[in-house]
Amino acid sequence: MSRPLTLIHGWGMSPAVWTSLRAGFAATHEVFTPALPGHDAHCDRAIDEGDWVAKLVDALPDQSAVIGWSLGGQLAMRIAIDHPHKVSRLVLVGTTPCFVQQPGWTHALDADTVTGFRNEFANDPSQTLKRFVALQAMGEADRKGLSRELGKALIPVDSDNAGTLARGLDLLSTIDLRSELSRIGCPVRIFHGSKDALMPEGAAHWLADHIESAQLTCFDDAGHAPFLSRPEEFRRLVRRFLDG
Repeated sequence: MSRPLTLIHGWGMSPAVWTSLRAGFAATHEVFTPALPGHDAHCDRAIDEGDWVAKLVDALPDQSAVIGWSLGGQLAMRIAIDHPHKVSRLVLVGTTPCFVQQPGWTHALDADTVTGFRNEFANDPSQTLKRFVALQAMGEADRKGLSRELGKALIPVDSDNAGTLARGLDLLSTIDLRSELSRIGCPVRIFHGSKDALMPEGAAHWLADHIESAQLTCFDDAGHAPFLSRPEEFRRLVRRFLDG
């Protein structure tokens, strides 16, 4: 069996979002799908932000191939930077080094939009999560179908995990890896939807330009979750990368 494969999901979703991808690699890889804090049945009551990475590091086998999606991709980059023995190959899907616009950084959402989303979550978390699913499906020919598929992996929010989920939004708002990407030493493959409404395509091109030897594939007419909307092509390209 090939090297272990770890799949790190995005904010607001559960590891169930990987069900079909995991099945596609189960015959050739030992597949791990750790949950982000607050995203499973275990109650992580608003743990410190640094503990998000520590929890994932504990769940990763050494020399794992890692696929990180959205916030999961940002955390996977942080692990590859600070714990290089954990990541042998890195696949980034629909992610960015910096989620919020900064001076000189336009490949992101503006700060007011992100602040508004965080306020909406604080006031009505369940409805905000449903809106988040709709945003992820934007740009897809079958928006309703993809929304239904994403909805199956949407986590229920309650008083036990709402605080930790809010910390996840804090991470999205504050992570900025742009100055540290040169420290990623493993092979990197980047996938992005050309119509991603959450992570602009320009961020993916920027990543490809600033991570040594990284390769980028953009899926035309795809949104934030191309591994679900383009499953066969995505699996084929990832397998080629992992076997290379």
